[in-house]
Amino acid sequence: MRIQSISAPGRRFPACVCAFVQFGAVALLAGCANDGGGSGVTGRISADGSSTVYPITEAIAEEFSREMGGGVSATVASSGTGGGFKRFCAGETDISNASRPITEAEQQQCAAAGVEWLELPVAIDGLTIVVHPSNEFAQCLTVDELVTVWRPGSTVSRWSEVRDGFPDQPLSLYGAGTNSGTFDYFTEAVIGEVGAIRDDFTASEDDNVLVQGVSGDRNAMGFFGYAYFAENRERLRAVAVDGGDGCVEPTPETILGGTYTPLSRPLFIYVKRASLAEPAVREFVMFYLTNAEALVPDVGYVPFPSERYQQSIAELESGAGG
Repeated sequence: MRIQSISAPGRRFPACVCAFVQFGAVALLAGCANDGGGSGVTGRISADGSSTVYPITEAIAEEFSREMGGGVSATVASSGTGGGFKRFCAGETDISNASRPITEAEQQQCAAAGVEWLELPVAIDGLTIVVHPSNEFAQCLTVDELVTVWRPGSTVSRWSEVRDGFPDQPLSLYGAGTNSGTFDYFTEAVIGEVGAIRDDFTASEDDNVLVQGVSGDRNAMGFFGYAYFAENRERLRAVAVDGGDGCVEPTPETILGGTYTPLSRPLFIYVKRASLAEPAVREFVMFYLTNAEALVPDVGYVPFPSERYQQSIAELESGAGG
């Protein structure tokens, strides 16, 4: 197990944030001093799930803990969307971060355990294809070329096999692990079937591992959430994607506008409805929705228009949802 710095894409946190340990360990956000006092709300909040959504929830939790004056502790883990839903549907967490919608099978697991939930969209991501910055030839890849590389059974192992004219150099592949919502989204959006992918690439639910892999390998291609690219622009280069209407680079404008296709996607938090009876959880979720528009860009993602957050606040207040 490897301890990361106490940071997320786009933000640096004060010393009161104890640590950030990926792969199922936690960021502890309790006990921060606040000279401004607190609201009187106390309690504990537990969240797990997507490593893509993790930076947003961590940023919100840090600000919320400061606002509450240390009376609330928020435990935020990062075991991947699938791993997060397993814990959520078992009743172990209050909030599940997700980079894809909950599946029918996961809904059935939650229902069997009596777990009811609210689905709340919190940001928009552009799943980003990245290469080493020394790679100057792969400026744009078509979806068909991505399929050629990543489809099940693919034997493509050199860049020259991706496109005529590319150099005869080895091709190393890095991508999301099977517990990641990014894995599910990429395989469905690119290959056309969830879970359909070649099995000989370096996989991880920890996006920082993928960043390190691609940035240290001149022959690499990888994919992960936009925020992890945005935080590492000097170590990575994003590849434009041609989804049929020409090459489009991932930017906040193309992601929000829907022209970065087919790799733009919404990000969610799922909240256990029973947990909303706890003042700390309810205040945290309300704080999340109220401040997401301002904080989401800080961690490298694209916020929804304010009207969408207002709609989610109304859904929270009415108790609508799964």
